Amino acid sequence: MNRVEKHSHKPDVTFNGGSLDCGSGLLLLIRQHMDPLSEGQLLEIVSTESSVDEDLPAWCRLTNNSLVSWTREGSTRSFLVCKGLLDPNTFGKYSSSTNYSSSHNALLLSSESSTALPLQQTIASNNIVESIRTVSVIIPATLPAPSPAQIIHPLSVMGIGSWPRPSWLTRSLHDRLTGKMPEEEFQRNADDAVRLCVDSQIRSGVDVITDGEQRRDNYSSFVGNRLDNCLLIPLTDLLPLVDDPEKFKQEMDSLDVPADKIRHPAVFGKIGRSRPLALHEFSFLSRLTDKPIKISLPGPYLLTRTMWMECIADKAYASREDLSEDIVRVLREEIHFLLAAGVSIVQLDEPVLTEIVMSGPKTARSFMCGALSERSSIDEELSFASYLINAVTAGLPAERLAIHVCRGNWTPDESVALTGSYEPLLPLFGQLENVGTLFLEFCTPRAGELEVINRLPKTVRIGVGVVNPKNPTVESVNGIAARIEQAISLIGFERVLLNPDCGFATFADNPVSTPEIAEQKLHAIVQAVKLVRERIDQ
Repeated sequence: MNRVEKHSHKPDVTFNGGSLDCGSGLLLLIRQHMDPLSEGQLLEIVSTESSVDEDLPAWCRLTNNSLVSWTREGSTRSFLVCKGLLDPNTFGKYSSSTNYSSSHNALLLSSESSTALPLQQTIASNNIVESIRTVSVIIPATLPAPSPAQIIHPLSVMGIGSWPRPSWLTRSLHDRLTGKMPEEEFQRNADDAVRLCVDSQIRSGVDVITDGEQRRDNYSSFVGNRLDNCLLIPLTDLLPLVDDPEKFKQEMDSLDVPADKIRHPAVFGKIGRSRPLALHEFSFLSRLTDKPIKISLPGPYLLTRTMWMECIADKAYASREDLSEDIVRVLREEIHFLLAAGVSIVQLDEPVLTEIVMSGPKTARSFMCGALSERSSIDEELSFASYLINAVTAGLPAERLAIHVCRGNWTPDESVALTGSYEPLLPLFGQLENVGTLFLEFCTPRAGELEVINRLPKTVRIGVGVVNPKNPTVESVNGIAARIEQAISLIGFERVLLNPDCGFATFADNPVSTPEIAEQKLHAIVQAVKLVRERIDQ
């Protein structure tokens, strides 16, 4: 859109980005103000940064928003952006001057006033990063000790974590993330979805219950909506910030879900845990069942790889190692409170470990489960990962801590998923000091041979994946039983737990299964365990 002397339409919302460039927080603020708007409404962005002249039009093209017009007076620029693609037949129909101020500085907060406001009210300032960092962080002086919990017995059956969300909950998730639904209303909707998920698991006969991660947009990025100084933004917003936007766009286009539906946690200040990540999930779930409960959390290596985007996070942290220290701290806090509340087992998800050893030696970005940051050599990354996991779990009861490692679960297309044995990860598994269970993927040819479990540490239980959540065909009871018996012959029944290879809905917008099939697959595992027990008792 060409430069004009004066905008021909009035914006619905105006904010001043000052001298921020797109890599220093401006795009985060744009997303924060645009999300609550309806399609066709107008956002005015005021800026004094010259690089925005090129970066903002590129962002609009890549995110399917429309740059209507822009003006310049001295060093001050004004950009008028329509949310969504511009429709000349309806353009302006929804535009209103109710929230419009003729002054470009009407919504500009001074740095003194912005530090006293919560994030949702912080509009912009030249030192926006510094002002946002003042969000209070509650760090417990002492962390609670673990309380007794229900025991998980050998051959117990359970899901990995995620469960397909009802369509109405997916809509609620998006409305909550874009500020169109109050938190209280969303939580009530999520409560109903958790009830349905628990009912399905109880009907299937599983021994350990999860809440299906119903409150999460996906298994890991949800922390961006829970942690202090972190914001969930669509993946498309990262395009103007990466070194090779076209290559990055190709990776996103390979997904089975539109990239603008997947949100990524962006760090713009020192992260903290002033509210729980998952403790509220357990509190509600514990009212619905008397069975042992498993709660999953993203692991420290996964979160570090996911959240360390040099173009954003380095405004708050000197390095990814610096960021990882705070990630370890908030995860330790959360785990302490979960175990003190009576969670039977806390599972740390670390699927990116397979990306290290199965995608070859490289330093380029990869979308593998959101592992967008660059990485070092295989040995260096595995050493870093084991250090982080041991730091999070140090001093905690190993029998109540688990690691889940798979090969990615964003698509039912097996041909694009990683392939390889767990063999290269055996040294890392042997270095984990306080992890008592490994939940592993073994149901597909991509996973290699089951015999590898005989080389895992003798002190750990193995959650053996015996059904494939991506395959709509429900595995036969006899076939599952044979797999269970093979595992028992290798490591003994007292070390065997049973589960699907991965969750049934890693991403809320892209479930790889339906609730009906998920229930049938879990029930098939339960029936197979009964068959195996009958044979053992004979």
